Amino acid sequence: MNSFGDANADDLSFGPFCLSVSQRLLAKDGIPVELGARALDLLVALTLAPNVVVSKKDLISRVWPDVIVDEGSLRFHMTGLRKALGDGQDGARYITTVAGRGYCFVAPVSRSGQLRHGSANVDFRHALLPGRLDRMVGREQDVLRLAEKLMAARMVTIVGVGGVGKTTVATAVAHHLAPTFQGAVLFADYGMLSDPGLVAAGIASMLGLPVGSDDVRPTLIAYLRDRRVMLILDTCEHLIDAIADLVTTIMQAAPQVFLLATSREALRIEAESVYRLDTLACSPDDPELSTEAVLSFPATRLFIERAAASGASLNLSDQDVRIVASICRKLDGMALALELAARRVESYGLVQTATLLDQHLTLGWAGSRTAPPRQKTLQATLDWSFGLLTEMERIVLRRLAVFVGDFTLDAALEVISTSDTDPPAVFEAIDNLVAKSLLATHPLGATMRYRLLDTTRAYALQCQSDEDRAGLAARHAMYYRRWLEQFGPDWPTLSTGPERLPYFVSINNVRAALEWSFGEYGNIDVGIRLAAAAASVFQVMSLFPECQRWSERALLAMDDASKGSIEEMHLQAGLGVSRMYLQGGRETSQAALTRGLQIAEERGNALDQLRILGPLSMFNLRIGDFNAALHYARRCSEIAATIEDSATVELGHFFLGNSLHFSGDLVKARIELEAAARSEPRPQRTPASYVGFEGKHLAGGILARNLWLQGYPAQADAQARRAISDAAKLDHSLTLCIALLGGIAVFLWRDDLPSAEEHIEWLISRAGLHFLSPYVSVAQGFQGEVAIRRGEVKLGIETLRRCIVKLHSATYEVFTTMLEISLVKGLAATGAFDEGLARINRTIENVETFGDLCYLPELLRVKASLLSSTQSSDEDVEACLRLAIGKSATMGARAWELRTATDLAVLWTADGRLREARALLKPIFEYFDEGLDTTDVKAAKTLLEALS
Repeated sequence: MNSFGDANADDLSFGPFCLSVSQRLLAKDGIPVELGARALDLLVALTLAPNVVVSKKDLISRVWPDVIVDEGSLRFHMTGLRKALGDGQDGARYITTVAGRGYCFVAPVSRSGQLRHGSANVDFRHALLPGRLDRMVGREQDVLRLAEKLMAARMVTIVGVGGVGKTTVATAVAHHLAPTFQGAVLFADYGMLSDPGLVAAGIASMLGLPVGSDDVRPTLIAYLRDRRVMLILDTCEHLIDAIADLVTTIMQAAPQVFLLATSREALRIEAESVYRLDTLACSPDDPELSTEAVLSFPATRLFIERAAASGASLNLSDQDVRIVASICRKLDGMALALELAARRVESYGLVQTATLLDQHLTLGWAGSRTAPPRQKTLQATLDWSFGLLTEMERIVLRRLAVFVGDFTLDAALEVISTSDTDPPAVFEAIDNLVAKSLLATHPLGATMRYRLLDTTRAYALQCQSDEDRAGLAARHAMYYRRWLEQFGPDWPTLSTGPERLPYFVSINNVRAALEWSFGEYGNIDVGIRLAAAAASVFQVMSLFPECQRWSERALLAMDDASKGSIEEMHLQAGLGVSRMYLQGGRETSQAALTRGLQIAEERGNALDQLRILGPLSMFNLRIGDFNAALHYARRCSEIAATIEDSATVELGHFFLGNSLHFSGDLVKARIELEAAARSEPRPQRTPASYVGFEGKHLAGGILARNLWLQGYPAQADAQARRAISDAAKLDHSLTLCIALLGGIAVFLWRDDLPSAEEHIEWLISRAGLHFLSPYVSVAQGFQGEVAIRRGEVKLGIETLRRCIVKLHSATYEVFTTMLEISLVKGLAATGAFDEGLARINRTIENVETFGDLCYLPELLRVKASLLSSTQSSDEDVEACLRLAIGKSATMGARAWELRTATDLAVLWTADGRLREARALLKPIFEYFDEGLDTTDVKAAKTLLEALS
């Protein structure tokens, strides 16, 4: 057969159509259909090769053999052909587009006239095929790919874990291709057969052939030799050698026989083409994914359909859909497991079904009465697979259950090898378990990863002895402790999600090892070292609740001999940092960080001190003690400069630049921040890895704020967007939140409310996902400012009051000054001038006391506006504005200076002091050679034009 089927076929029938190839005529219900020559050529090419994807290149060469055309011509004539056929109308389906590959004719095609290979299928009276499901979920593309693969290769084995749906898909393929074989399809279920000697006899008896002799294969081959037949050989794994031998013989002797087998492992014969059937796709555990997107995944759809079919009354809320998705992930998208669990919903309800699965995977839940015995329960399915293993394979499978999620071959060999097993035997057993679909594999980076499905793991765990379980858990915990100590420092230097993924997938095993270490039968010493090594990794992943939990647990478990150790230092740092980000500036955070610094200073190691000084500077910023923050930042910068490592020096620049910015020293802050943001190539592992992030990734958002304050609004906007984009690529939520905080401030100062609102929503979503509640409160405060600017003043004031109280309660003061300014502006808009003045005076006092001086000029300007509204003298107002201008000039804050000068020029203009107003404003305005479309610059320009 060529790629376009059999050109000798005369009449082809599909649906209500009849196509005469020789007469080049298409008729519908006997009435000729008008069809252009090119469209007819396309139809002939596709119908002569039904269920086979024909590439665009092949179609063009067939239909336009001597003309050079582009794909546009092909698409044009294909559209006309589909329209003529009524493709897609009233459920009719003839031609499907396979993205990136070509087109496929998918409707059943019947042939009359001579076939090139002449076959006697018209007398095939022994067809036996199970009924297809009324609706098959998530396997449509598998069926099409398998049909194409089978027609091209003649022998395909569908390989997959028990319960994945191999038989269902094979049956669908058989029904799909049955018209191509004129119904000559035979389905042989070997699930109930245990004698290898009866493999050939089973097929022969179904065909009505005599089976009295010892070897019926000659008779069977003689019957099949000249026939065009499709054989489905179902459930081959327990008779694999005998079936492989028979299939090899058939493939060689009967060239028109097509074979589709299902098995938990491949036949491993030369003629075989393997199609691995994966479990159904499940939605990821992503709170930002819409309900509609979750419902689009095949596993979710199958569960819901099977639950409804079993009598469950489903009126799913968004939360219910999330529960369904979690069930699907728990069951790894395995079709049989999903169906069994879905049957429970009618009895237990959705929430209780999910709870039962979380507590223990119920392998004994019963399924359909008509299912084969091996598939009535998950237990039966796994018993069937387990019974086919060698003793060594069973030992290895039981021991592999100690791993949670993905693991490497190195981990497996080290953890499960004991005196009674040697590495080569373990390696061979793992290889066989993969071949038998009990162990899933997938490459990740340059390393192959292995994983037991949760259902298989639950089965293997219940087969473990107590002695096995204790020894495995201990070796597992010690392996991952060593793994963290060896590779943990690499994490912060991995700049993208894909780079971190090979490390990320091992964290579930670290969690399991921690649970065991601190459990009833665990090893506390291993647990303390494991928690100390994990602390910085949890920080890198923004898993602060886990960092806090295990740091606390390990510190409580320490004896006196362990006090002052490097492990305590790491744990105190982890506890202090995680509490700081989760709860704000609590005393417990400071106590932990201070204790960590004490240990670091006693040890006398510069890097150890840096581990604590940087977080201490950030801690003091958060509690609003900007003077102390600057003190720690200077120490951090000085020590970092003594270490010959660019990343460490970079962090020193960031901590110092960050503190200088909030302290109002904008010129020096910019120098430090630009030095931090300057990325240089460096080796993967650096001493700076301890912090959990890199200076260049944190500096961007603060640098954007600094640029705006210095009078570069366009550069600030560009820098803010670049910092946010770079942070988003890192897949590190804390870094992204810090970049968003800086960017949103710039957008608000520029009066770019649409950009501010967009990024505020992003900040709330990402910070909420990782329990960074102070960041959520700041973002909601920003929403209050936007509401005021949009005219919803009352709502904005209420929102800001609430958020400021929350931030004070959490002792998170970095942005409270900015929010106080917004609140005071809102109060002024409602005429609450007295409260506004009281708040602004208190804020100015705090700023001058604790060093948050970058906002001081704006605070003075807003105070002058309030004084003006309370009938204060012009002299008092002018004095306040002059002071603000002076502070702005000293700081180099051209943005605040322009705003204040504009206000003072307006005041002087009202008093008739036009020349003085112009002389004040003009030189400040002329400094701005960018951002001419921003609100502040346009206001100054308009006033200057009026003064001309």
